[in-house]
Amino acid sequence: MVWHKFKAKRTVTDGIKFASRKESIRYGELKLLMKSGEVIFFLRQVPFDIGGGTKHFIDFVEFWADGDVRFVEVKGYDTPQGKMKRKIVEGLYPITIEVI
Repeated sequence: MVWHKFKAKRTVTDGIKFASRKESIRYGELKLLMKSGEVIFFLRQVPFDIGGGTKHFIDFVEFWADGDVRFVEVKGYDTPQGKMKRKIVEGLYPITIEVI
């Protein structure tokens, strides 16, 4: 098993590789929210071009039944580089990224 530098444990759920157990748990929560009808669907690892041949990946884009669309990153430890990239994405695109 390979350990992440911030002690995140890579996890496989439903045959999908997740960077952390916390991200895998959020995936499970979203599946339950879909069953209940609160979430219509969600996307994983959505890329946003931030220039210079670089992309920033948002962990989840969630489409809620009430019409809300949430851009969510699951973080155990939020790095200065991650914060900077989110600010760039939010400056280039009309979105707000929520960190959970």
